[in-house]
Amino acid sequence: MLGTKFFYTLALWLLLPYIFLRMLWRARKQPEYLRHIGERFGFYSASSDKPVIWLHAVSVGETRATQSLVTRLRKTYPHHQILFTHTTPTGRATGEQLYGDSVLRAYLPYDYPFAVNRFLRHFQPQLGILMETEIWFNLIQACHSTGTPLLLLNARMSEKSARNYARFARLTRDALGKLAAVAAQTADDAARLTSLGAQNVLVTGNLKFDIEPPPAMLQLGGQLREQFGAERKVFLAASTREGEELLLLDALKNIRVPGLLLVIVPRHPQRFGEVAQLLEQRGIPFLRRSKMGESQDCTVPAEIQAVLGDSMGEMFAYYAAADLAFIGGSLLPYGGQNLIEACTAGAPVLVGPHTHNFAEATRLAVSAGAAVQVRDTGELIVKLQYLLDNPDALSGMRRQCAGFVENNRGATDKSLQAIMSLATIKSDISQGL
Repeated sequence: MLGTKFFYTLALWLLLPYIFLRMLWRARKQPEYLRHIGERFGFYSASSDKPVIWLHAVSVGETRATQSLVTRLRKTYPHHQILFTHTTPTGRATGEQLYGDSVLRAYLPYDYPFAVNRFLRHFQPQLGILMETEIWFNLIQACHSTGTPLLLLNARMSEKSARNYARFARLTRDALGKLAAVAAQTADDAARLTSLGAQNVLVTGNLKFDIEPPPAMLQLGGQLREQFGAERKVFLAASTREGEELLLLDALKNIRVPGLLLVIVPRHPQRFGEVAQLLEQRGIPFLRRSKMGESQDCTVPAEIQAVLGDSMGEMFAYYAAADLAFIGGSLLPYGGQNLIEACTAGAPVLVGPHTHNFAEATRLAVSAGAAVQVRDTGELIVKLQYLLDNPDALSGMRRQCAGFVENNRGATDKSLQAIMSLATIKSDISQGL
């Protein structure tokens, strides 16, 4: 009898023309999607003569989350080569920015059996680490068949995602059961993954709490603050998604803060032009960050009401320069974005109602007093007005940010212990040192 995995793979083959069309569509705004296409089907030029530890980080957020772990892996396993795979060009660019040539970089192949098998034969990783919620059925099967231990690390599973996976219960249970281990962010994530079929599940916390803001970014944040105007109030709209910018711009008409400067940073770089056009249509005088000079003397003119953050890799600097940050993806049902980075940089947070991708982090931040959750843009403006009018309340939130982050650190140590518990890589490393 044909199994569900057969029909899953058949569906992938039927979707192949759509995959090419989708890549072409995305390449209109992001030409990088047409580069390294062979890698997406298991054809690689990069290789290593060292044993390989492989980490898969889909995009920007997952790649940044690996920073503290990669530092520890290098110290613990100095004779190994770290291979990063990504799904998006922005994730790959972030990996290059963070790690340069010290790691190998490639795209993870699409989940066709021939492609994932070519990938494993080419790099022969001694260990695979999938970040957060990357469950690819043929990839997991191929790793299991070749004896490649595969760890789902920093794993999260929202209620919505769990319901979706439960619709394919047999396929999901088979895949999760073949993982060597699962290191979940929270007890709720662990419980959902266990109910779906994962075994050897432990709770290690969220690696994003262990990220330290790069000193260079904090210094740049200070420079940006001088350029924005030390006396101006700066409101950062970070990682905004499609439709949210319009809601924010309409709502900000009702705020009464003299000289308020909006810094707006879209989540996806291919939308920089779209948001610039939106600002122009609204008649809002703005500057692009890419057109600003690096000198503190290049101040933003008083008549400028907004700065479009059209730069890559400077989010920590934006947070450090802001009085208050709104975290995008939460006004509309996208599930929210990471608020931990803002708190790490000392920026108090406003967040909307849709935070299921970061539910526990949001709950902890609100409970600690580092963040305020609002129901809609109307309530957002009320809270923003109050906080900008009350420096003591804003300073109190800033102090709570530090405690919120510090109280939740430690995931890196626990994650490294989970990696070392996998006997294959542990014994190999101990022999190599």
